[in-house]
Amino acid sequence: MIKNRFNKLISVLDAKDFINDIFKIADEIKNGKKYSIDGKIIGLIFERPSTRTRISFEAAIYKLNAHPLFIDTKLTQLSRGEPIKDFARVLKYYLDALIYRGSHNVLVEIDKYFGKPIINALSEMEHPCQAITDIYTIREYVDDFNKAKLAYVGDGNNVCNSLILAATIVGLNISIATPKGYEPNERIIEIARKLSEKSGSRILITNDVIEAVKDADFVYTDTWVSMHQEHEKEKRLKDFKGYQINREILKYTNDAKVMHCLPAYRGYEITEDVLESENSIVFKQVENRLYIEEAILYLMLK
Repeated sequence: MIKNRFNKLISVLDAKDFINDIFKIADEIKNGKKYSIDGKIIGLIFERPSTRTRISFEAAIYKLNAHPLFIDTKLTQLSRGEPIKDFARVLKYYLDALIYRGSHNVLVEIDKYFGKPIINALSEMEHPCQAITDIYTIREYVDDFNKAKLAYVGDGNNVCNSLILAATIVGLNISIATPKGYEPNERIIEIARKLSEKSGSRILITNDVIEAVKDADFVYTDTWVSMHQEHEKEKRLKDFKGYQINREILKYTNDAKVMHCLPAYRGYEITEDVLESENSIVFKQVENRLYIEEAILYLMLK
């Protein structure tokens, strides 16, 4: 029986005590059970491009008998200099919850003044809904997180930060391989190491791809050039040479399942044949986003 609820998901840490509840409800939704949050109005602000996150959240809201309200900030008074704190305090009178994709600092300030459930739909620091979905997807293939290993290869970005936290919350062993200078956030690594003391998760941070993927059950990658990093593309392509997920790399794994949060840039961080192989569970991740986001919204707003 679910006794508690949580009011924000800015970091994966905000869901730490609710992971099993999220997974349980997601299982039930996936198996056909219907949940409802009875006409709640949920705002969506996306200041960065989105395919899976925006569409899955809007679909989840409709499936929960609620109403999505997309807010284009360029058409609000924010574009004319209205303070974020005023904007946030206005929204709290009209919305039951808010889903936001954009600057992490703006997200934190909105949360401070909005005072209602808020969800991080991606910031430069974390992508919590993606990581929770990824752990849920892995759960479908393993009986014991402590006996499985996830290897992440590539940029120590927002997805990587959230994956480290999510893995160490549930006890999944995780190794991260990035080029020097592209490691995940130091504070997040510090928090994850403390979490691992309780969960039994083993963490490895390295610059050696082979060391990271050795005997891995799951191998994960993401784009080398994230949004707003296009001006760094030439340098990044050079720095990430050797960090591609391909057939040769997979030989060192435990016949690993291949994961990617998408969009994928074939021929860069991953090869076409690996992405389209039988080992790829990339589109299982896509499917599961809907169930996890329905579960998160229900827990927040039931």
